[in-house]
Amino acid sequence: MSQPEYDQGPRIAHAGSVHLGTPDLQKSLWFFRDLLGMEVVEELDGTAYLRGYQELTHHSLILSQQPEATVLGYSFRVQRPQDVELFAQRFGEQGIKTLEIGKGQVAGRGEAVRFLVPGSEHPFELYYDITKPLAPEEIRSKILSNSSRRRGLGVRRLDHINLQTGESTVEQAELWLREALGFKRREVLKTPDLLIASWLSVTPQVHDVAMGRGAEDRPGQFHHVALNVENFHDLLTAADQMRDLDIEWGAGPGKHGIGQAMYLYVHDPGSGHRIELYSGGHLIFDPDWQPLEWSPRQEWGGTWYGHTLDTGPGGSFLTTTPSAGL
Repeated sequence: MSQPEYDQGPRIAHAGSVHLGTPDLQKSLWFFRDLLGMEVVEELDGTAYLRGYQELTHHSLILSQQPEATVLGYSFRVQRPQDVELFAQRFGEQGIKTLEIGKGQVAGRGEAVRFLVPGSEHPFELYYDITKPLAPEEIRSKILSNSSRRRGLGVRRLDHINLQTGESTVEQAELWLREALGFKRREVLKTPDLLIASWLSVTPQVHDVAMGRGAEDRPGQFHHVALNVENFHDLLTAADQMRDLDIEWGAGPGKHGIGQAMYLYVHDPGSGHRIELYSGGHLIFDPDWQPLEWSPRQEWGGTWYGHTLDTGPGGSFLTTTPSAGL
């Protein structure tokens, strides 16, 4: 006798893209396209859609001309086409206001639902359908899992997104991401009474998204987006070139204790948004994984070795850029 199929309900598949507003689109394009080597898939009306050389879908980064540096959206792909509508229904039952984004309103992408994360107020978009265009012949790779040949500093893909909100709302937002969207807490930095930061994922990565407490009690803050490079040597090569080109430095190179990846933080010269070049890190396959709890006393959590993160009062690593509303 066959058993009825169990439906886990709507689920997130992975982090899909981030939409960065920049006051100087051409300078940002130079940074991401010419220096980091991302492919510009499409340009429409002051908006450019880019991807790394191992991304087959239409884009993972959107750049658009804006008066000020802001983040217009954080997008996540869901597991099934019906999950977009199922999530929208769930949010309606929770009293969360949503906006429907029609097919084609974002180039290459199908219908989506947009909402603000309760507590943190970050604008999330959930979608399933996205096109998979071939790269132009002149940059196409012979490796079938690559969308294009490696160029520039060799960004492979979007790795994760790091978000911040106020001390009064960080626990609400982090809990909601786990309970409503199914993210799993993988590692966490906390005191007995206060959540400082949480690394969350739906994939074997330590984090697809991180939610942390900002230096100020403000919601909707963007800390950084991480772009994956293949190995540690690539990251050190990037550090050399960034210094030579006077790219604004953030922190690194170094290695995180939390997640165990090598890092280099710099700032997009067109917008000032913080960008992390990220390589390595441990993967999680255990179905019974228990979150690892770090204490602020374990200072090697942020930096295991290398150039340390400036997290003191007024430290450069605490600066953020704002997110747009609904």
